[in-house]
Amino acid sequence: MKIAVIGIGLIGGSFAKDIKKLWPNAKIYGLDSNGSHLQEALDLEIIDEKADYKVLSGVDVVLVTIPVNALAKELPKILDSVGEETVVIDAGSTKSLLCRILADHPKRRNFLACHPIAGTEFSGPSSAIEGLYFGKTNIICEVEKTAFKLQERALELFQGLGMRIRYMNPVAHDKHIAYVSHLSHISSFMLGKTVIEKEKNERDIFDMAGSGFESTVRLAKSSPDMWTPIFEQNKENVIETLEEYIQNLEQFKQLLLDGDFEKVYEEMNNTNRIEQILKGIPLTKQ
Repeated sequence: MKIAVIGIGLIGGSFAKDIKKLWPNAKIYGLDSNGSHLQEALDLEIIDEKADYKVLSGVDVVLVTIPVNALAKELPKILDSVGEETVVIDAGSTKSLLCRILADHPKRRNFLACHPIAGTEFSGPSSAIEGLYFGKTNIICEVEKTAFKLQERALELFQGLGMRIRYMNPVAHDKHIAYVSHLSHISSFMLGKTVIEKEKNERDIFDMAGSGFESTVRLAKSSPDMWTPIFEQNKENVIETLEEYIQNLEQFKQLLLDGDFEKVYEEMNNTNRIEQILKGIPLTKQ
């Protein structure tokens, strides 16, 4: 099996590591616009060989893990370059624009629109880890537009990685992911901004910040190069989620101003149910 990974960072690099472990005879080609990342991936033995788009005509799988603005520009070119029996998989956090752009491409049947819900706040080849995808959900959009035998090849890889599969349409994906992913990143970025602006003494932040703050602000270390295009492509949904979030913050603020701490307790107690939801435990009626 021959695989090309375009974008050798956390997502692409982790995929490559698992493929090499599960399929030792697989050959992995690396493509990246950042030459130092490409060399680092080669030095770390994440990839077997540097390559360019010319290699795409002879590989079985192409995984594209680049920022969503670059995806919109590059995926048509990538599909132009692949062979008839090659499946092209993306890992973008937004799906609607991409699916619209590729709707009429002559090789649309070769493309599988995916969003693996996995990652950390780190980036670059050195951040790649084995087992990143195990137990994680992979959302697939418009699966019916991908050739069946190419779907099967991709699903075999996902199954080997230990991923769960869920199918959604692109519009529903972008709406829901704005709530469960995009909003949390904005919250983390803005919490970090608020603390940095208020606590001018960096030593105070270091000494006083507990594990709660550290876990909440963790996502603020995520790459702006990746997240700015995501917010741009999913702007309408992100704005909608922000408006609802801001409304909830204003209501909580008003409870504090009113001294209504019974209601404060009630709000927090009701929200504690999120733990059961995330663990997949059926909720009882409140």
